[in-house]
Amino acid sequence: MMRTTRKIAVAIAATALLGATGGTTAQAASVAAVGTAPSACRPANHLAKISNASSSAGHRHYRVTLTAPRGYDPCRLAGSPTDVRFSNHGSESGITAGRYGSRRTAVTFGPGHPVHFDIQVPNNNCGVPADEASFTLRAPDGEIPGTSVADGKLRVAAGTLVGPVRSGA
Repeated sequence: MMRTTRKIAVAIAATALLGATGGTTAQAASVAAVGTAPSACRPANHLAKISNASSSAGHRHYRVTLTAPRGYDPCRLAGSPTDVRFSNHGSESGITAGRYGSRRTAVTFGPGHPVHFDIQVPNNNCGVPADEASFTLRAPDGEIPGTSVADGKLRVAAGTLVGPVRSGA
């Protein structure tokens, strides 16, 4: 009898909880579909590397590639990173980057699904050396908390722009 009473109390509590939160079968299914591993989008859970890319008329380009090791859940990124800053041997360059391109296209990022974005620098024979870029990634519904950091040699100048995140390395 005590066991039956407990089962009924648990069922009533679960029903009340679902009713209070507007729970439905669809919501319960979406919660169950969420992975248990940490998100690859969190800054501490991915690696970022800067490399040279092909130049275009009037610009130097660098590619920032993000990869996530095994053990992290995939996530969605969209648009260009924000708050992009550059430094050289720990000293801020004073250069901040603007953004270009679509902010609506979302891409999947996680283990086995690298992503990249472009750093476009005016090729005006000016610029300062940098060995690090810091930035905030964006999800389709807003910014991802924290600052990501990419390492690699580049030169930046006033007018530097950052493109949207795209699939692939």
